Amino acid sequence: MTESQLLEHHFDRLFPLDRSLTGNGVRQSLDILKTWIETLKTYEIPAQTSVFDWIVPHEWNVAHAHITTPDGNKICDFKQNNLHLLGYSTAYEGQLTLDQLKPHLHTLPTQPNAIPYITSYYKQRWGFCLTHDDYLKLPQKGLYTVSIDATHDPKGSLTYADAIIEGKTDQEILISTYICHPSMANNELSGILVASMLYQRLKTLPETPFYTYRFVFVPETIGSIVYLSKHGEHLKQKLEGGLVATCVGLNAPFTYKKSKQANANIDLVAAHILKHKAKDNHSVIDFFPQGSDERQYCSPGFNLPVGSLMRTMYWIYPEYHTSLDNKSIIDFEAMVQTVDMYQNICKAMELNQKYINLCPFGEPMLSKRNLMTDLSTKNKQDQHFKNMVWILSYSDGNCSLLDIAEKQNICILDYQDALRDLKNNQLIQ
Repeated sequence: MTESQLLEHHFDRLFPLDRSLTGNGVRQSLDILKTWIETLKTYEIPAQTSVFDWIVPHEWNVAHAHITTPDGNKICDFKQNNLHLLGYSTAYEGQLTLDQLKPHLHTLPTQPNAIPYITSYYKQRWGFCLTHDDYLKLPQKGLYTVSIDATHDPKGSLTYADAIIEGKTDQEILISTYICHPSMANNELSGILVASMLYQRLKTLPETPFYTYRFVFVPETIGSIVYLSKHGEHLKQKLEGGLVATCVGLNAPFTYKKSKQANANIDLVAAHILKHKAKDNHSVIDFFPQGSDERQYCSPGFNLPVGSLMRTMYWIYPEYHTSLDNKSIIDFEAMVQTVDMYQNICKAMELNQKYINLCPFGEPMLSKRNLMTDLSTKNKQDQHFKNMVWILSYSDGNCSLLDIAEKQNICILDYQDALRDLKNNQLIQ
């Protein structure tokens, strides 16, 4: 099975599940991920737990929800599409006229063939979502029967998960994504899939990575706030950089949203890698306090170096938060390329250390170490030689490898062979 086929396989297993902030759909999703991420650990936080300024909501589960029209047709069936039910709807059974029902119906007149994704997490109400085209066809006379079998359990819990890849140091790289959107292909599942495949690649590297990698799967907003309440102080001490993975499933230009620090290592490395690997097919934008969980990680009490690497950003693609954000718009080959970009950023973070030249008095003699030819010719300076002498010249303990790469105007990843040879010959450390 190719990587794109593996992504599609897990997509098909995860897409139908009714995920929300809490509930069995989240647990089922994480159980599926455990078949892929063997070290994934899940945690349960009791409902009504106070976390900073928030309270963990009651656990929400749905058995069924639908409307029966006066002429006997079943519409807005949760089992047909879980976007039909307003997220976190309360239970309700009753008969209403269309005028009484209308305040509980939600449509998108500007996208009449799309079911909107709408939630009411922190205020109790019930409702349904349907296409505007179907809304306009509703019978005007007669009674509608509404049936919502849903529970809000104060003794339930919120579920989240993480997985750690231990590195040579306890300094960390964070990859965070969210697990609370039902039937959202690009807006949610793409991030879960990219993070999971990146974990697999890093876990199977032949050498132990320099950094420790922390992969986090949380319900958006409340989940990352819960996570910060448990691990925020640790991350303030140990986090070198992080990325929030969302909206990474389309074959579209990359967008990197900086951390609030703006010039953290992760910001500089991500911009550098995109410049060299995505060429003109990318943009780098400043932090703004809306979007996904980067706004929690970058909140004033933590101000962690966490950015977000996307393809087409939330809001700006027309299918966003509608039933049109489905498998038909996903490009699994492009998603593999997204994993490549994430891994390139991780590689660059690993390489971007400050080195010291161990033979600083004049240039070291590379020919006696078989690192260059001892025959002087017009074209003797190949790229490998150039890379070595640039590294040696600027390895004074103050310049990072990224600084050197920017000065030489090459990709930091192109230094891997030169670093290996210089280290093996005890010329830098």
